[in-house]
This record gives sequence, C-alpha cells and structure tokens, in this order.
Amino acid sequence: MKIIFAGTPIFAAIALEALIQADHEILLVLTQPDRPAGRGMKTVASAVKLMARQHDLALLQPLTLKSLELQVQLRALNADVMVVAAYGLILPEAVLSIPCLGCLNIHASLLPRWRGAAPIQRAILAGDEETGITIMQMDAGLDTGAILLKRNTAIAYDDTTQSLHDKLGLLGAQSIVETLMLLRQEKLDPVMQDETLACYATKIKKTEAEIDWQQTAEQVDRIVRTFNPNPGAYTYFRDRILKIWRARVVAGNAGKPGEIIVVDRTGIVVACGSGLLQIEMVQKPGGKKLSVADFLVGNDIQPGECFTALNYLASEHD
Repeated sequence: MKIIFAGTPIFAAIALEALIQADHEILLVLTQPDRPAGRGMKTVASAVKLMARQHDLALLQPLTLKSLELQVQLRALNADVMVVAAYGLILPEAVLSIPCLGCLNIHASLLPRWRGAAPIQRAILAGDEETGITIMQMDAGLDTGAILLKRNTAIAYDDTTQSLHDKLGLLGAQSIVETLMLLRQEKLDPVMQDETLACYATKIKKTEAEIDWQQTAEQVDRIVRTFNPNPGAYTYFRDRILKIWRARVVAGNAGKPGEIIVVDRTGIVVACGSGLLQIEMVQKPGGKKLSVADFLVGNDIQPGECFTALNYLASEHD
C-alpha cells in the first residue's frame, strides 16, 4: 500500500520500520520538529526522523497540519492510507479525508478504555491486569473512531511504563501490518466503540509521582512502576528528595505509614497504609541510580526512621 506515516517517538519508529519491512511504499513521513531534550537541552531529532533518514524516506516536520499548502501537498501524493502513531499533533478533518482509505491510528490501549495521552501509565497506575493495542479508524473525536483490530497483552506484576511500552511497541508494529493486510483483503469489520465503557488517560503530572505512604503497598508499588522511567517516583527522607526506581510488595503489616521497618542489603522495607513495600533501587538528587546494597555503603539508614511527604515537611517547618 501507498502510505503517509505520521509519528514521533520510538513507539512510532518501531511501527514505521515494520511497515518498511513489509514492503509497503512509504510516500512521506511526518514527525514533530526537532526539540531540545535531556540535561544539556540539545536539539534532538525524533526517533521517527532518524528511522526515515536511515531508509532515505521523504520527510516533513510541520508545526501544524492546518496549512492549506501542506494539505494540497498531502493530497497530491494519492496515498491509500495514513498511519498515525503517537504523532503529537491533531489531524484536522480535512487531513483525515485525504487518503482514500482514511487515517489509521495505533493506540496503546484496549479502546474505549484509556483514550488520550497516557494510556500505558494509566493502565499500570489503575492496576489493570491487561492492556493491548487498538488499530482505530480515525475520526474527528479523541480516540473515538471505529475499531478495526485489537490485540491483548497481560500486564506483568513487575511491568514498568518502560517495559510495557516496549512490549506494546512491538505489538503495535505487528498489529498495523496485520491490519493493512486484512484491509487489502477486505476482511476487516469495523466495530463502533461502546461509549459507556470509555475512560480517559489524562496527561501525567509530576506531582502524581510523589508517594503517599498512607496508600496500600500495592498502590505505592504501582506508582513506582508507573513513573519509571520518567520522572521517577519520589519521597522525602531527611528533608531531601529520594527517588525510588524499583520496589516490590512483601508479606507483613507493621509500623506506621512511611516508617522504615527493616534495613539490609536486599532492601529497605517500609510500612504503608496497608502492607509492606521493599525498596530495592534508589537515587539521591544529582546521584546515580543505586541498588540498596550500594546505597547503604555511604548512607546509614536505621529502622524507625520515616519517609515523609512534602506537606508533612511543610507543617514541621511552620
């Protein structure tokens, strides 16, 4: 098929490579403009741009798709379909109607659950046992179009946003290749979404990464996994932020929320509102991520000390 591809991060780049390997004709790649990133805030090309360059594909990086000149350019390509994956720009209705078979979106959830910007994080944070990929016929709404194909995958007990993203990236690539094959064979049966089951995956806020030790150990564990790799779940210890990168629920129920119960090389066991959480990897401001065994070499932590929340620190210093 003749395809216009629109996407930006690695999730989309994986799908673009799969379409190339499946011998589809990529007429044009659309991706976000290069932007500053990282500690040095150096201008960085998107993963999709790098993939397009690697395969010598035509590339555009418009700030918007509302330009009539751009729309004329897209129409002149006579594409069969536009494939969209984590592009980051809204497609105007005029663009949705340009390809003869419309625009297909690779969405990282089982629609209509978790429409919107952060479906992977919201699925982990909510404690969902499964998620997946939905290939959707795009319309003017926010992830409201007809479902063309769904593929499920389990959310493992230790899945982080990064590990689940990686699994869904591969599944999304496989799913769009399968969808286009079925579309070509006229074997797809679009299914309208059930609006009564819809919920929205709103953007993640950094403040959500702060741990509330009043929550259950299972909830705190989900916070740690949700905010790995970005921005990192955090708490306060001795008036300083401490990021927690890996933890697991352990048996038992003791102490007040935030109280350190056990300290040894295997981990720091902390009491939650219900249950216990063993912290296994941490990071101090400006430092490296360290296993608890390495962290304890230069940091003496004793049972009975407590992790606290920002509002607790504020009340202590009033």
